[in-house]
Amino acid sequence: MNLSETKINDLVNQLYQAWESACQIQPITDSAPNITVEDAYQIQLKLMAKRIAQGESVVGKKIGITAKVVMKMLGVDQPDFGHLMSGMEFQESQSLPFNKFCQPKGEGEIAFLLKKDLKGPGITRDQIIDATECVMPAFEIVDSRIQDWNIKIQDTVADNASAGAFVIGSSRTRLKSIDLATCGIVLKKNGEIIGTGTGAATLDHPLNAVAWLANTLGSLGMSLKAGEIILSGSLSVMFPIKSGDNLEMEIEGMGKTVCHFD
Repeated sequence: MNLSETKINDLVNQLYQAWESACQIQPITDSAPNITVEDAYQIQLKLMAKRIAQGESVVGKKIGITAKVVMKMLGVDQPDFGHLMSGMEFQESQSLPFNKFCQPKGEGEIAFLLKKDLKGPGITRDQIIDATECVMPAFEIVDSRIQDWNIKIQDTVADNASAGAFVIGSSRTRLKSIDLATCGIVLKKNGEIIGTGTGAATLDHPLNAVAWLANTLGSLGMSLKAGEIILSGSLSVMFPIKSGDNLEMEIEGMGKTVCHFD
């Protein structure tokens, strides 16, 4: 690590206050230009510890930067990950409070619900299939606390992979009954189609993304736990959200989910 413990704690406090007050801060890479990705993950872990201390719990993980074009934009050759906290989870029947977000954007994803622990390294796609209870359509609401989404990889990792909220659809599908790579997604905002895609958009197959996550966590001494939700990466465009927007998505063979902002 390049940053001192004092500097890391200062950045943790800045990000926590930005999240709590839904305000934006200058890029971390401006104030700490020598920050490494390792430093950024330490900031993320400390940030989540502050939220846990305030009564939240970890309910899953999210995988970000799964599209090659985004990797190229950020100058990296692999995804990143963040934590899903209990305060981020919303039901389809709930309206999301727009004023609790800084600059939200939406993504359509496949969510995995685990029934067994997965601890890497060496986790295979077959092991993930065996450990998965079901898959579900999900909206991830990404939300950067970094001003104007002016991010480098270290910025988004420190900011919990730009996690904001998520909404899981009510349908449950067994993995063995669907081809995740070829299943199509249709995204709508306020009744208009804004994006389409397939499961192959995330590291060529959502199972590849979950395997990457399990094995990366394993190298850090962490694991995926039974009962956790895993968001496996965006299948289509990332789109901006405004107050009052109604979102809808359908994944072929998996069903629909909806999301409303007040």
